[in-house]
Amino acid sequence: MCRSIKTLRPPVIPEKASEDEIRAAALQYVRKVSGFRAPAAHNREVFDRAVDAVAAATASLLDDLQVRGARAASGG
Repeated sequence: MCRSIKTLRPPVIPEKASEDEIRAAALQYVRKVSGFRAPAAHNREVFDRAVDAVAAATASLLDDLQVRGARAASGG
């Protein structure tokens, strides 16, 4: 879909994705879907809300995924 959105789950990345990485992916998604790199002032609030919602959904997804072969958070 959007080539600048990278996979954020282990083992593709060595550690848990940071909030900054999740937000960057959410921003890229919202930009792609909306067709705007930067929204006009009258769309800024709805654009930012969408980024927040996508980031929250992404964080929840990554927290709840069970990936075979990925090390458990406890290190085992």
